[in-house]
Amino acid sequence: MLRLERVTVTYDGFIAVQPLDLEVADGEIVCVLGPSGSGKSSLLRAVAGLEPDATGRVSWDGTDLTRVPPHRRGFGLMFQDHALFPHRDVEGNVAFGLRMQRLPRAEIDTRAGAALALVGLTGFEHRRITELSGGEQQRVALARALAAAPRLLMLDEPLGALDRALRERLVTELRALFVRLGLTSLFVTHDHDEAFALADRLVVMHEGRIEQVGSPVTVWRKPANAFVARFLGWNVTQAFLDGPIAVRADGLEVVDVVDAPITGTVTARTFRREHFLVDVDLDGAEGERVQAEVPLDHPRVPDVGAVVGVRLVPDAAVPLPGW
Repeated sequence: MLRLERVTVTYDGFIAVQPLDLEVADGEIVCVLGPSGSGKSSLLRAVAGLEPDATGRVSWDGTDLTRVPPHRRGFGLMFQDHALFPHRDVEGNVAFGLRMQRLPRAEIDTRAGAALALVGLTGFEHRRITELSGGEQQRVALARALAAAPRLLMLDEPLGALDRALRERLVTELRALFVRLGLTSLFVTHDHDEAFALADRLVVMHEGRIEQVGSPVTVWRKPANAFVARFLGWNVTQAFLDGPIAVRADGLEVVDVVDAPITGTVTARTFRREHFLVDVDLDGAEGERVQAEVPLDHPRVPDVGAVVGVRLVPDAAVPLPGW
């Protein structure tokens, strides 16, 4: 088990990671989710031992690793840019770390071959890196990390440079692979879909702090505060009930003005395949704007500039603490 206690990262007086505590159980896949600048990568680097100014305690199964150098922690780390060596072939990249450990050649070959088999690249051993697609390069980087048999695998935006269709396929494969191997994983991303598809548990960060920890279902259904709700694409408003609420776009109905106590003006309309997404500036709500879904078969999909009514779907609202 990985345990972080009061881990803090500071750069020239700027606190990138506020003191935080976190545990990752054996075999658990934890995704750290948040916008750019929220402290996700700094936290990962602190766990890896790559932040010399980090404070707090990092331990594994009760053993304090705080002063243990990165190469002796038994952790694997994979970055977005893969950091592959273009002058080495696939096998040379995967085996590089093992050779640095001065392992016997037979063991290196066995472990490198097994790692390539895990990621579906058997037969690619002598391919040049420049001959590979982006997805194949990502698999090589993953095989290199797996070959070292890490007790914890950490991934920092590993799919960020790939197109969406490929990312969606690979994240499904990663989830299946990690579960099959029982691999303890700490995965950093700003992409909601990646995090929800991959994680056993989510950690949502903002300005160096943990805003919410929970299962993907819990975080999606019950955001803990206004930041988490907005980050996940919910509306946050006080216009419909006493006190602030979070409500998804499909929890608001666009209706005729006479049928709703809340009215507003449509300021944008976007086609989203299954529906239209409309932005509505609410009347008398101090400039509040909400987004609502309008079905394609709606009798009157409003144009920009139209005045409409907006109605809350029963039981769609999630109460929030005051902001």
